[in-house]
Amino acid sequence: MEIVGLPIQTLYLYILIISGSLTLLYLLFGDMVDGIFEAVPLFNVALIFPFFTIFSASGYLLEAASSFSTVLIAILSFVVALILVILLHLFILVPLRSAEESLVFTEESLRGRIGKVIVSIPEDGFGEVIIEGVSGTISKPAFSYRNVPISSDTKVLIIEAEKGNVAVVPYEA
Repeated sequence: MEIVGLPIQTLYLYILIISGSLTLLYLLFGDMVDGIFEAVPLFNVALIFPFFTIFSASGYLLEAASSFSTVLIAILSFVVALILVILLHLFILVPLRSAEESLVFTEESLRGRIGKVIVSIPEDGFGEVIIEGVSGTISKPAFSYRNVPISSDTKVLIIEAEKGNVAVVPYEA
């Protein structure tokens, strides 16, 4: 069968080459493309390109290796591509989007946490506090909230965090 003057197998191959190339370009410049198509709901480029790649690859392989009719091959290729893209969406893209949590911290999230003084805090000056968490260890410049000196190796409670510095008081268990 011929479409647009080309044998269907050649057409599948051309679509495969073009969609595969566009998928590779999407991997490299995906953030820019996502920004362009962000206004169009239900249009996910990360699913459109793989759909055409899988559709054309399965169509090409079925045309080359089977004796099914061209219409049946197109329907089978469409179903296979649709199922694989749905699985891609459900088991890869959705978990990746929900796992897009950052390990960074905000100054607001430091309030109420317990740290340990590693550089003594003088009465009207700065020292350094280390705060351990699940995502790692944070070291912050610290000053005494009540203007009292705090020696090193003392556990402290963070009262405020502003402009990269934390205000602390000695922690009482």
